[in-house]
Amino acid sequence: MKSRTKTHMAISAATALLMGYLLVAYFVVPEVWIFHDAGRVAEFGDMVTTTGQDIPGDPINVGLVGSKEEVLRAFAAAGWDPADKITLRTSAEIGLSVVLDRPDLDAPVSPLFFDGRKQDLAFEKAVGKSADKRNHVRLWHSTRTGADGRPLWLGSASFDRGVGFSHDTGQITHHIGPDIDAERNLVIGDLLRAGQLSSTYEIAGIGPTKTGRNGGGDPYFTDGQALIGVLRAAAP
Repeated sequence: MKSRTKTHMAISAATALLMGYLLVAYFVVPEVWIFHDAGRVAEFGDMVTTTGQDIPGDPINVGLVGSKEEVLRAFAAAGWDPADKITLRTSAEIGLSVVLDRPDLDAPVSPLFFDGRKQDLAFEKAVGKSADKRNHVRLWHSTRTGADGRPLWLGSASFDRGVGFSHDTGQITHHIGPDIDAERNLVIGDLLRAGQLSSTYEIAGIGPTKTGRNGGGDPYFTDGQALIGVLRAAAP
């Protein structure tokens, strides 16, 4: 009887700790950071994404000119996989991929917001066996167009270097590598090598940044430019 009582007390204590962690990490602390980072969103202007709690996220550092079908074709040709939507099933699969060190080539990416909505498309390229490390890019269909009149997609590319706890909120998240320019160049480089781009050019991003910090508290640095790739038009 005493053994059962102790077990029950241990389970109750563990449950209370878990509920306390979830409450603090996912509700209380994000509200604090909303207040703390309110000015930073305006500081970065319109070339930075935000989390669901309006915390400044990854900057816009890449873009593509072309139709949705051309974007999908280009990433497929370059060996990048479209990321799944976040569901209970896909969340469980990415968790098992990390824990068991097994592949999950289309693992979901967390939502970031730009122009008031979450990403329209997301692609990833596996590094190693599991979804613990991966190259990935989120893309938003913008209101701008390229010189040829086709849509301009603006995106945020970064390298997931591992899973851990957010430095700011304590939430479970992927941590990104600090050199986001390298990831920007990898995305465009892969598309160029796959013969999917006719040209590239740069536009102003957030500007030179040496001590940036994204929504998970991860540091990053960048020259502040967004590299745009013009997709080869589909044959008529």
